Formats: sequence, structure tokens, C-alpha cells
Amino acid sequence: MLTLVSVLVGIAALFGWMSARVLRLPNTIGTMLLTAITSIVLELLVPVWPAPHRLAVELIREVDFQRLMLHGMLALLLFAGAFLLDLNALRHQKLAVTLFSTISTVFSAVAVGGTTWYAVRLFGFQSSLLECLLFGALISPTDPIAVLEMLRRVNAPKHLEAQLAGESLFNDGVGAVIFITLLAATQGVTPTAGHIVTQMLLSAGGGILLGSLLALPIAYLMHSLDNPPVDLLLSLALAVGGYAIAEALGVSAPLEAVTSGLVLRSVIERLPSERIAHHELKHFWSNLDEIQNAILFVLLGCGFLVVTFKRPAVYLGLTEVVIVNVIRVAAVGFVLLLLKLLRTDCRSSLAVLSWGGLRGGLSIALALSIPANYGSGWIVTSTYVLVVFSILIQGSTMGLFLRRYHAAPRAAVQTASP
Repeated sequence: MLTLVSVLVGIAALFGWMSARVLRLPNTIGTMLLTAITSIVLELLVPVWPAPHRLAVELIREVDFQRLMLHGMLALLLFAGAFLLDLNALRHQKLAVTLFSTISTVFSAVAVGGTTWYAVRLFGFQSSLLECLLFGALISPTDPIAVLEMLRRVNAPKHLEAQLAGESLFNDGVGAVIFITLLAATQGVTPTAGHIVTQMLLSAGGGILLGSLLALPIAYLMHSLDNPPVDLLLSLALAVGGYAIAEALGVSAPLEAVTSGLVLRSVIERLPSERIAHHELKHFWSNLDEIQNAILFVLLGCGFLVVTFKRPAVYLGLTEVVIVNVIRVAAVGFVLLLLKLLRTDCRSSLAVLSWGGLRGGLSIALALSIPANYGSGWIVTSTYVLVVFSILIQGSTMGLFLRRYHAAPRAAVQTASP
């Protein structure tokens, strides 16, 4: 295990340096790109020099990516993302975040699943509607890790940042309940609409309540003494311990992590600040978030070594890139129409919100949790193709959409001028 950790950290450090110094790319995108290229080169060298490829595959197969992601890194990454969020902007966008994280996610899961049911047959796969809906449920929630990392890079306007970040942090609870319910149906448990809604309310509500209840005493413990290292340990205990408690109680652990981060930040900002290490807390969680992201994107790049890329599944994955993004535009457009009806002063951008809905490691972790006999092998491959496209193409070009968004008001002013 120590060898594996040292290799992953070493690769993340070396490729991070190369991204910044040589490629001039954002750290996570450059790291993933370089890792993917290295993995492909090792594959191509197998006929003449198989030893490096064999060694790399043995190391990567030691990683239980599903367990590492869902029951390890996700707790810290979600807590950090929520804790570092701009709370004032989030409060102003609470209606938009609620609609995007619920209506948009459900709409997308159903639409992607239904469309995929027809698409799989074009490439020779015989999958049931339930399997296709499972794919729709795991790919529809936007990934908070990828989205938050991208937003920090591109310097998005506060209202758009709050809408995208808030959606990505809260829609995991909705998507996870749909996914778990459908996964249970593959084992013979037939869910009803009422059962799904009840489970969603209990799981999401329980996670939010638990996160709130755990964050309050931690905030007041921080206020009771002036000791920055203890403040850091208390916040770390809340992030990890709260997530573990939520999993043990069967409520939404992702929503518990998000809520506890938001509530802790909200409460300590209102308390007298001289006894709370605000600067140290933000610095610690920001750095920890960057380090974890770098290691996570190295693991995603290493996926080229262990994921089976059969041609029909890859073609289906490329088709899913189009399907998922078209449905994302439709879902975002529908929610924006509702927002305009409910709030005439709502500001947003269909292009930015649609293109900024990135998918990432969470989708891959969910895909890997599906039994191997489901999806005929296409679910993991298609998910991986879509995630790679999302991070490398959408994530790296988001700045273009933002520049166009900023240019539109200026153009309008110039047109209106005499």
C-alpha cells in the first residue's frame, strides 16, 4: 500500500509540475492528460517491452476505486467544496440551486436512460430499460469535484458559480437515491413512485439534518479556545466522522458532508472571530482539496490501463457524449424557464450552465458498483469515455463560454449606443 501511495503522489507531483511549467495547463487537466498519455504509451509498448505495463496494471488493480471514492475521498472533497463556497452568493441563488439539483437531475436521469435504451441497440447491445435507467441515474448528477475545481480556475461570475457549484453539491443526494433504488430493482425489488419519493425525502432529509446537528457543537468547540491546530482537527473530525455516521445510519452521506461544511462555515462566520482560525481553516481545506484532486485525476488517467475499450462500447460512449449534453441543454433550459416565471430578476446563462455540468470520478465509482453481468460491459466504458470528454474538453474550454458570456452585455451596450 505504501508503494502504491508513493507512486500516485509522485506521479501527481511530477505531472503537476510539468502541467504548470511545460504545458501551461491547469493542474488537474494537465495531470490527467499526461497520465492518460503515459498509460496509452505503456499499452503500445506491450509487444516489445511488456514489463512496465504489467507492473503498472498490478499497482493500479490494488486500488478499489469505488471504495476509495465513495467511502473515502468523497467525504473530504465534498466537505471542502461546501466549506470554501461563497455563502452569500449561494443564499441569493437558493431557488435556482433547488430546482437544478432536483428537477433537472430527475429529468436528465429519465431522458438519458430512455434515449440510451434506443441507442444501445444501434451498437449491438441487448440491454434492458432498467440497465439504461441505471446509466442515466449515475451520469446525470454533475460531479462536484470536477465542477468546483473548474470554477476555481475560470473565475466565473458569482451568481453562475453559485448555481453550478450548488447544483453539483446537492444533486448527488437526488441522483444517489434514484441509482440505489434502481440498483435494488435489479435484484428483484420493484420500486413504486411513492417508494422512490419517500426514500429520497428520508435519505436527503436525514443527511441534511444530521450534517446540521453535527456542525453546531463543532463550531462552538472551536470558539471555546484559541488554538488553530485544534480547529483544524475538529473540522477534519466533522468531515470524516460525520460522513461515517451518515453511512452507518443509512442517510445520504454526501448531503451530510455538504450540509456540515456549509453550516460550520455559516456559524463560525457569525461568532466573534478572534478565537477561530478562519485563515488557517480556509488555507488547510483549500490545499487538501487541491492535493486530493491531483491524486484523483491521476487515478482517472490510469483508467486507460484497466478499462476494456471495445470498439462498439467506445462508439456508444461517444454517442452518449452527444445524448447527455443535448439533454443537459434541455434540462437546464426547462429550469431556467421556470426560474424566469418565478423570479423575473433571475440572471443566468444557458450555454455556461449546460457546458459547465461536468461529470467525473463519482460517475465512474457508481458505474463500477453495478454488477458485472449488467450493462453488457458498455456502462463502465461509456461512462469513462464521457468523463474523459467532460474533464479534458468541457473543463478546458469553459473559459471560452465565460468570455462569450461577458462579451454579450458589452456588445448589447455598444449596439444600443448612438
